[in-house]
Amino acid sequence: MNRTDIIHAEVVLPTTALRDDIPYFTQTLKMRMDMIFPADSPTVAVFSGHGLRIRLDQSATGAVGQLRIHTDDADFARGTVTSPGGTQITIDALNPQVVLPATDHAFVVRRLADQAPWVIGRAGMHYRDLIPSRLGGSIIASHIRIPDGGPVPDMVHFHRVGFQLIFCYRGWVDVLYEDQGGPIRLHAGDCFIQPPEIRHRVLEASEAIEVIEIGVPAEHITEIDYLMQLPTPDLRPDREWQGQRFVHNRGKHAVWHPFRLSGFTSRDTTINDATKSVAGVQVVRRGQGATTPARHNADILFGFVMEGRMTLHGTGKDPFELSAGDAFVIPPDMETHWADPSDDLEVLEVSLPGAFRTTPRV
Repeated sequence: MNRTDIIHAEVVLPTTALRDDIPYFTQTLKMRMDMIFPADSPTVAVFSGHGLRIRLDQSATGAVGQLRIHTDDADFARGTVTSPGGTQITIDALNPQVVLPATDHAFVVRRLADQAPWVIGRAGMHYRDLIPSRLGGSIIASHIRIPDGGPVPDMVHFHRVGFQLIFCYRGWVDVLYEDQGGPIRLHAGDCFIQPPEIRHRVLEASEAIEVIEIGVPAEHITEIDYLMQLPTPDLRPDREWQGQRFVHNRGKHAVWHPFRLSGFTSRDTTINDATKSVAGVQVVRRGQGATTPARHNADILFGFVMEGRMTLHGTGKDPFELSAGDAFVIPPDMETHWADPSDDLEVLEVSLPGAFRTTPRV
């Protein structure tokens, strides 16, 4: 059968009371009745609307039918209701708000040498989970790689998130973003933040491309946008999406400053300012002087060792020898020490919120 041979498609739902379901589907759900039979004692009716075509059939057997309807109509009460014929209908907001769960704080170390499995995710990309507990669902951190270079089979899409970071660890990748002009190449050491719901599409990547992706919350929706064409005609670098601006930070333009921990230096990616302190991102290197223990009061503090090595000490924990590819999370108010850093140490640090207090040991 060719696609052009298909006239229409229907979802068949069982009903126990077709006569009572008809006014519910036409008047309450605002659907159109296209067909009904037999005329003398109807048992089947077909309705269409809201992108659906539904056949209610009193002779159909099986589980209770379920529908989900998204609406911005204030007259619709949110929640799950049951039609007279037994169909469960969930009505929710057209653009549901992102819910940020409370953080389940924990000290986490995830080492590359532990051989955590790589899984195949969206668009054929390989994902390695850097925070298996997801801190109670508050964050997901993924080490992503695309083994083969070339075009990426991606579509224009967006994410319903509170915060999202893409940091290029190895190689390069070309991406199109809504209202940001033509393709942007992200090189190793560069990063993007993707504000909530900004439309984008990955175009092409180098061989062995690797990125670190941070998403808040851990479980968030990705939606395909079939209508928007990228690039968009307008260049709007100052546009905000839910209070956040798009950021393309280039490592080669970095200005280095003393880091919050003694003995280290860092470069700011401007993400704290662009998100109004929703999150902050720093790249950290070995600096001058001695290193000392300290504690912080950030809700989430994540680190990924990109180069070199160090020993991570935590109160009540055995020390961890960390090297490139290892990740860690330090909970608030826990004293830790980044000890014995190598001269080539480089760490990606992500904090939520972007501004927080660090208290060194006196």
